[in-house]
Amino acid sequence: MTSPIETTTRGGVLHVCINRPEKRNALSMATLDAIAAAFVAAADEQDLRLAVLTGAGDKSFAAGGDLKELASVKGEEAAVTMATQAKAALSAVRNFPLPVIAALNGDALGGGAELAMACDMRVAASHARIGFIQGKLGITSAWGGGVDLMRLIGPARALQLMTRMEVLSPADASEMGLYNATADEGTTLEGAVESFIGPMRGQSPHVMRAFKEMALHLRRNDREEMDRLETYNFGLAWAHPDHDRAVDRLLNKTRTS
Repeated sequence: MTSPIETTTRGGVLHVCINRPEKRNALSMATLDAIAAAFVAAADEQDLRLAVLTGAGDKSFAAGGDLKELASVKGEEAAVTMATQAKAALSAVRNFPLPVIAALNGDALGGGAELAMACDMRVAASHARIGFIQGKLGITSAWGGGVDLMRLIGPARALQLMTRMEVLSPADASEMGLYNATADEGTTLEGAVESFIGPMRGQSPHVMRAFKEMALHLRRNDREEMDRLETYNFGLAWAHPDHDRAVDRLLNKTRTS
Protein backbone atom coordinates (compact mmCIF):
# COMPACT_ATOMS: atom_id res chain seq x y z
CA MET A 1 0.00 0.00 0.00
CA THR A 2 1.27 3.48 -0.91
CA SER A 3 2.05 5.58 2.14
CA PRO A 4 -0.36 8.52 2.58
CA ILE A 5 2.62 10.80 3.28
CA GLU A 6 6.19 11.28 2.11
CA THR A 7 8.86 12.41 4.57
CA THR A 8 12.36 13.69 3.86
CA THR A 9 14.95 15.76 5.72
CA ARG A 10 17.07 18.27 3.79
CA GLY A 11 19.37 20.95 5.13
CA GLY A 12 18.01 20.83 8.65
CA VAL A 13 14.38 20.98 7.48
CA LEU A 14 11.86 18.18 7.95
CA HIS A 15 9.58 17.98 4.89
CA VAL A 16 6.25 16.16 5.26
CA CYS A 17 4.00 15.87 2.20
CA ILE A 18 0.44 14.52 2.17
CA ASN A 19 0.48 12.19 -0.82
CA ARG A 20 -3.14 11.65 -1.84
CA PRO A 21 -3.61 14.05 -4.77
CA GLU A 22 -6.23 11.80 -6.37
CA LYS A 23 -8.34 12.31 -3.22
CA ARG A 24 -7.51 16.02 -2.96
CA ASN A 25 -5.27 15.01 -0.05
CA ALA A 26 -8.31 14.12 2.06
CA LEU A 27 -7.42 13.43 5.67
CA SER A 28 -8.28 9.82 6.40
CA MET A 29 -7.48 8.56 9.88
CA ALA A 30 -4.52 6.64 8.45
CA THR A 31 -3.23 9.86 6.89
CA LEU A 32 -3.65 11.80 10.13
CA ASP A 33 -1.91 9.05 12.10
CA ALA A 34 0.96 9.00 9.59
CA ILE A 35 1.39 12.78 9.87
CA ALA A 36 1.45 12.51 13.65
CA ALA A 37 3.97 9.66 13.55
CA ALA A 38 6.30 11.64 11.28
CA PHE A 39 6.38 14.61 13.62
CA VAL A 40 6.73 12.50 16.76
CA ALA A 41 9.59 10.51 15.22
CA ALA A 42 11.51 13.68 14.28
CA ALA A 43 10.95 15.59 17.52
CA ASP A 44 14.30 14.64 19.05
CA GLU A 45 16.44 15.19 15.94
CA GLN A 46 18.83 17.83 17.26
CA ASP A 47 20.05 19.03 13.86
CA LEU A 48 16.60 20.14 12.70
CA ARG A 49 15.70 23.81 12.57
CA LEU A 50 12.10 23.66 11.34
CA ALA A 51 9.52 21.59 9.49
CA VAL A 52 7.47 22.19 6.34
CA LEU A 53 4.11 20.45 5.85
CA THR A 54 2.54 20.48 2.38
CA GLY A 55 0.36 18.46 0.02
CA ALA A 56 0.96 16.77 -3.31
CA GLY A 57 -0.31 18.38 -6.50
CA ASP A 58 -1.55 21.93 -6.92
CA LYS A 59 -5.28 21.63 -6.16
CA SER A 60 -5.55 20.91 -2.45
CA PHE A 61 -3.36 21.22 0.60
CA ALA A 62 -5.99 19.09 2.31
CA ALA A 63 -9.66 18.94 1.37
CA GLY A 64 -10.82 17.99 4.86
CA GLY A 65 -11.86 14.64 6.26
CA ASP A 66 -12.25 11.61 4.01
CA LEU A 67 -16.02 11.56 3.41
CA LYS A 68 -16.20 7.88 2.47
CA GLU A 69 -14.44 6.91 5.68
CA LEU A 70 -16.43 9.35 7.79
CA ALA A 71 -19.70 7.95 6.46
CA SER A 72 -19.19 4.98 8.78
CA VAL A 73 -19.04 7.22 11.87
CA LYS A 74 -22.50 7.09 13.40
CA GLY A 75 -23.72 8.79 16.53
CA GLU A 76 -22.34 11.23 19.05
CA GLU A 77 -20.03 8.82 20.87
CA ALA A 78 -18.36 7.60 17.67
CA ALA A 79 -17.99 11.18 16.46
CA VAL A 80 -16.29 12.23 19.70
CA THR A 81 -13.95 9.24 19.48
CA MET A 82 -13.01 10.12 15.90
CA ALA A 83 -12.53 13.80 16.74
CA THR A 84 -10.37 12.97 19.75
CA GLN A 85 -8.08 10.76 17.66
CA ALA A 86 -7.79 13.39 14.93
CA LYS A 87 -7.22 16.16 17.48
CA ALA A 88 -4.33 14.13 18.93
CA ALA A 89 -2.80 13.86 15.45
CA LEU A 90 -2.96 17.62 14.91
CA SER A 91 -1.57 18.14 18.41
CA ALA A 92 1.57 16.29 17.31
CA VAL A 93 2.04 18.97 14.65
CA ARG A 94 1.09 21.79 17.01
CA ASN A 95 3.42 20.56 19.77
CA PHE A 96 6.42 19.86 17.54
CA PRO A 97 9.39 21.45 19.34
CA LEU A 98 10.45 23.46 16.28
CA PRO A 99 8.52 25.91 14.08
CA VAL A 100 6.22 24.23 11.54
CA ILE A 101 5.42 25.99 8.25
CA ALA A 102 2.31 24.97 6.31
CA ALA A 103 3.15 25.29 2.61
CA LEU A 104 -0.30 25.59 1.06
CA ASN A 105 0.05 24.17 -2.42
CA GLY A 106 -3.72 24.44 -2.88
CA ASP A 107 -6.93 24.98 -0.98
CA ALA A 108 -7.12 24.24 2.74
CA LEU A 109 -10.79 23.63 3.52
CA GLY A 110 -12.63 22.31 6.56
CA GLY A 111 -10.34 19.87 8.31
CA GLY A 112 -7.60 20.96 5.94
CA ALA A 113 -7.89 24.49 7.30
CA GLU A 114 -7.64 23.05 10.81
CA LEU A 115 -4.43 21.24 9.86
CA ALA A 116 -3.01 24.46 8.41
CA MET A 117 -3.88 26.28 11.62
CA ALA A 118 -2.13 23.63 13.71
CA CYS A 119 1.10 24.81 12.08
CA ASP A 120 2.89 27.87 13.41
CA MET A 121 3.01 29.79 10.12
CA ARG A 122 1.52 29.52 6.66
CA VAL A 123 3.01 30.25 3.22
CA ALA A 124 0.58 29.94 0.31
CA ALA A 125 0.69 29.48 -3.43
CA SER A 126 -0.85 32.35 -5.39
CA HIS A 127 -4.12 30.40 -5.84
CA ALA A 128 -4.35 28.67 -2.44
CA ARG A 129 -7.52 29.57 -0.53
CA ILE A 130 -8.49 28.74 3.05
CA GLY A 131 -11.94 28.27 4.56
CA PHE A 132 -13.63 26.96 7.68
CA ILE A 133 -16.60 25.55 5.76
CA GLN A 134 -17.61 22.81 8.23
CA GLY A 135 -21.02 24.47 8.59
CA LYS A 136 -21.90 23.32 5.06
CA LEU A 137 -22.07 19.80 6.52
CA GLY A 138 -23.98 20.91 9.59
CA ILE A 139 -20.98 20.42 11.88
CA THR A 140 -18.41 22.49 13.75
CA SER A 141 -14.63 22.45 13.81
CA ALA A 142 -13.43 19.34 15.60
CA TRP A 143 -9.66 18.99 15.53
CA GLY A 144 -8.52 22.07 17.44
CA GLY A 145 -8.59 24.39 14.44
CA GLY A 146 -11.44 26.47 15.76
CA VAL A 147 -9.47 27.11 18.93
CA ASP A 148 -6.38 28.07 16.91
CA LEU A 149 -8.42 30.38 14.68
CA MET A 150 -10.03 32.18 17.62
CA ARG A 151 -6.66 32.72 19.26
CA LEU A 152 -4.90 33.93 16.12
CA ILE A 153 -7.41 36.46 14.78
CA GLY A 154 -9.80 36.95 17.70
CA PRO A 155 -13.35 35.71 18.28
CA ALA A 156 -15.16 38.31 16.17
CA ARG A 157 -13.28 37.62 12.94
CA ALA A 158 -13.13 33.88 13.64
CA LEU A 159 -16.90 33.80 14.10
CA GLN A 160 -17.26 35.71 10.85
CA LEU A 161 -15.26 33.10 8.94
CA MET A 162 -16.97 30.09 10.52
CA THR A 163 -20.57 31.30 10.56
CA ARG A 164 -20.40 32.74 7.02
CA MET A 165 -18.37 29.75 5.78
CA GLU A 166 -16.09 32.16 3.94
CA VAL A 167 -13.38 30.86 1.63
CA LEU A 168 -10.62 33.45 1.64
CA SER A 169 -8.39 34.36 -1.28
CA PRO A 170 -4.66 34.56 -0.55
CA ALA A 171 -4.88 38.36 -0.42
CA ASP A 172 -7.76 38.30 2.06
CA ALA A 173 -6.16 35.56 4.15
CA SER A 174 -2.96 37.59 4.33
CA GLU A 175 -4.84 40.75 5.32
CA MET A 176 -6.61 38.85 8.09
CA GLY A 177 -3.33 37.44 9.41
CA LEU A 178 -3.84 33.81 8.40
CA TYR A 179 -1.04 33.74 5.82
CA ASN A 180 2.48 34.88 6.69
CA ALA A 181 3.56 35.01 3.04
CA THR A 182 2.20 34.21 -0.42
CA ALA A 183 3.81 33.44 -3.74
CA ASP A 184 3.47 36.16 -6.33
CA GLU A 185 1.96 35.33 -9.71
CA GLY A 186 4.65 33.50 -11.66
CA THR A 187 6.54 32.53 -8.50
CA THR A 188 6.53 28.90 -7.41
CA LEU A 189 5.41 27.90 -3.96
CA GLU A 190 8.80 26.25 -3.44
CA GLY A 191 10.50 29.56 -4.18
CA ALA A 192 8.21 31.43 -1.81
CA VAL A 193 8.83 28.91 0.95
CA GLU A 194 12.59 29.04 0.47
CA SER A 195 12.53 32.83 0.57
CA PHE A 196 10.47 32.77 3.77
CA ILE A 197 12.52 30.18 5.63
CA GLY A 198 15.90 31.42 4.37
CA PRO A 199 16.66 33.52 7.48
CA MET A 200 15.60 30.61 9.71
CA ARG A 201 18.25 28.36 8.21
CA GLY A 202 20.93 30.55 9.77
CA GLN A 203 19.59 30.07 13.29
CA SER A 204 21.08 27.50 15.64
CA PRO A 205 18.75 24.53 16.24
CA HIS A 206 18.70 25.14 20.00
CA VAL A 207 17.68 28.75 19.43
CA MET A 208 14.81 27.66 17.19
CA ARG A 209 13.67 25.27 19.90
CA ALA A 210 13.77 28.07 22.45
CA PHE A 211 11.64 30.35 20.28
CA LYS A 212 9.10 27.57 19.70
CA GLU A 213 8.96 26.75 23.40
CA MET A 214 7.77 30.28 24.17
CA ALA A 215 5.13 30.12 21.44
CA LEU A 216 3.96 26.73 22.66
CA HIS A 217 3.52 28.02 26.18
CA LEU A 218 1.07 30.63 24.93
CA ARG A 219 -0.76 28.19 22.66
CA ARG A 220 -1.25 25.73 25.50
CA ASN A 221 -2.30 28.27 28.12
CA ASP A 222 -5.93 27.65 29.18
CA ARG A 223 -6.50 25.56 26.05
CA GLU A 224 -7.94 22.43 27.66
CA GLU A 225 -11.42 23.86 28.26
CA MET A 226 -11.70 25.27 24.73
CA ASP A 227 -10.67 21.92 23.24
CA ARG A 228 -13.25 20.16 25.42
CA LEU A 229 -16.02 22.51 24.29
CA GLU A 230 -15.08 22.12 20.64
CA THR A 231 -15.12 18.31 20.81
CA TYR A 232 -18.35 18.20 22.82
CA ASN A 233 -20.22 20.48 20.42
CA PHE A 234 -18.84 18.65 17.40
CA GLY A 235 -20.29 15.39 18.74
CA LEU A 236 -23.72 16.97 19.19
CA ALA A 237 -23.64 18.50 15.70
CA TRP A 238 -22.47 15.27 14.08
CA ALA A 239 -25.36 13.31 15.60
CA HIS A 240 -27.96 15.92 14.59
CA PRO A 241 -30.23 15.12 11.61
CA ASP A 242 -29.08 18.35 9.91
CA HIS A 243 -25.65 16.77 9.42
CA ASP A 244 -27.09 13.65 7.80
CA ARG A 245 -29.18 15.76 5.44
CA ALA A 246 -26.17 17.90 4.50
CA VAL A 247 -24.03 14.84 3.76
CA ASP A 248 -26.81 13.31 1.64
CA ARG A 249 -27.09 16.52 -0.39
CA LEU A 250 -23.34 16.60 -0.95
CA LEU A 251 -23.10 12.95 -1.94
CA ASN A 252 -26.08 13.25 -4.31
CA LYS A 253 -24.49 16.33 -5.90
CA THR A 254 -21.23 14.41 -6.32
CA ARG A 255 -22.98 11.47 -7.97
CA THR A 256 -24.85 13.65 -10.48
CA SER A 257 -21.99 16.02 -11.34
